[in-house]
Amino acid sequence: MSDAGDPVADPSELKHTPLFDLHRELGGRMVPFAGYAMPVQFEGIIAEHGWTREKAGLFDVSHMGQRFLLGPDHETAAKALEAVTPGNLCGLKPGRQRYTLLLLDNGGIVDDFMVARSPDPDDEGSLFLVFNAARKDIDDAYLAERLPEGVTLAAAEDRALLALQGPAAHEVMARHCPQAAELSFMGVRSAAFALPQGAVDIHVSRSGYTGEDGFEISVPAERAEAVARALLAEEAVRPVGLGARDSLRLEAGLPLYGHDIDETTSPVEAGLAFAVAKARRESADFPGAERILAELAEGPSRQRVGLRPAGRAPVREGAQILGESDALIGAVTSGSFAPTVGAPIAMGYVDRAYAEPGTKVQLAGRRGSEPAEIVAMPFVPHRYRRSGGKQSGAA
Repeated sequence: MSDAGDPVADPSELKHTPLFDLHRELGGRMVPFAGYAMPVQFEGIIAEHGWTREKAGLFDVSHMGQRFLLGPDHETAAKALEAVTPGNLCGLKPGRQRYTLLLLDNGGIVDDFMVARSPDPDDEGSLFLVFNAARKDIDDAYLAERLPEGVTLAAAEDRALLALQGPAAHEVMARHCPQAAELSFMGVRSAAFALPQGAVDIHVSRSGYTGEDGFEISVPAERAEAVARALLAEEAVRPVGLGARDSLRLEAGLPLYGHDIDETTSPVEAGLAFAVAKARRESADFPGAERILAELAEGPSRQRVGLRPAGRAPVREGAQILGESDALIGAVTSGSFAPTVGAPIAMGYVDRAYAEPGTKVQLAGRRGSEPAEIVAMPFVPHRYRRSGGKQSGAA
């Protein structure tokens, strides 16, 4: 995602999230993104980025695709999803969520998404999925062709989705929803969010696309603004737009669909081999298994890597990566100035022979070429809260 949003869109055709009016009230600069009018910034990208790292930022991610996969029982629903992903979803425990991938038969990635299993016995047979905004219609069609009889996909169009991210998120949520604050990393549950006019039933998870501790709050659309206002009334919370969301996820070394991963990219190339569960590697019964297992055994021909340009100007998507004798060895897929790092950073794909951290390369773009170095990711250590509520400072 670029800071400017989508290059061409008719404003009259853009969809609005339930927080659209609040964004405008707060001075959000609205841009087209994935068919929606979304705030790219409020106070400014660098300020919002820093606030999220130090306090807590509130993001509107209601444009993403919230879905319920419904079956007669957990095993049936999970097996239906396992048929199109490489994850061990039958083994997903109640109250937990997992990152996984929709795959093509050639091993390419249709989408990356989260899947959650509620701890509530009344929800047995239901899995909660969150798709990328620009891919949700494609994902719906993909699954409609592949789900077995008795398993259905239902869009939760009547719900908004908020993300509260940053080191102060825990204390803020503890005041409004103590049950949520008790969750460990990748935990999920239904809970009550306290408001003066009465509690709101929410579905909440604990993860984060910023590398910081945080929560994703799924709330009925008609109560979303009340929940957002309650959170923004907290001294530690400010609204944050998509611009800082992008720079935060880049510092965290996390891929963005359509830029760092797509239908030509395999999980192994993308550095997402952890999403291919051990049991699924043994069964080899997922789409693209032949390619993916071969790459796991022999190594892929190219790999996603971190890049540190030597200069001060950001290197943008599409810049060529050159190796010895200026041979073309890859391309940049995401690049930006990194406020926490205090320098430009980028991600891209290079031939495997050049993927070792410390390798010197050249980046060639519109301004000519400049030196850069392959570096390990993340650029900024993740700070998720693990079991027992302890915060991790490791990648």
